[in-house]
Amino acid sequence: MGGFEDEPERMWDEYDWERFLQQQDHKTEKYMELLETYLDHPQRDQIIAQEMGWTQLLEPKDWSAEVDALLDANEAGDDTADNEGACDDTSDSFEDHSLYRGAFALTIWIDQLFDQNPALQNEPAAVKLATHAALASAKLAAALSDDDVDEIGMTIAYLKRALKAITIAMDGAAQLLGEKLITAAQYSVVQQRLFQVRDGIITLMGEYRGEWRRRFGGK
Repeated sequence: MGGFEDEPERMWDEYDWERFLQQQDHKTEKYMELLETYLDHPQRDQIIAQEMGWTQLLEPKDWSAEVDALLDANEAGDDTADNEGACDDTSDSFEDHSLYRGAFALTIWIDQLFDQNPALQNEPAAVKLATHAALASAKLAAALSDDDVDEIGMTIAYLKRALKAITIAMDGAAQLLGEKLITAAQYSVVQQRLFQVRDGIITLMGEYRGEWRRRFGGK
């Protein structure tokens, strides 16, 4: 990661974690682009390994298991990475949190909206709304899964990603209203739910940042 992993050991703050997560996103995006490009190529695995810089995988052996494992991880998004930092039993640490429940209730409401109007499933704005609302819920689960003081920076980084996802979902909802694909009443409901989650994330980020300053000082 360009020397990032070689820095002297210290406590990572939210910006360190965000930089790390962005680098992992870029690697995932590059891998998926290569996979799509060379999916049917007989030398697919070797080409991808070369492009990704996985020189150890260029040795003559069957490493399809490694590729399949990475593909599975990518298809799941970075939720796999989210769960690595979580406790073995995360049900008590996030599923009962009011903010997560609000985000999950939002995804349920959107599912019901799609059930009432199946045509929405083919609308880009609706897909944006649903996808990023679900993504926000997943990021909140990751953020709330571990209250370990050593991971406050990671928690804030995930909260920032949840906030970004909610912001994009809000844009999707506004597009649906502008294109008259949902009624004003439906928009009012989804907007209220989106703002509730957004405000909750902002509040929680402030609390965690305050805790970081209290424990470690700095901004």
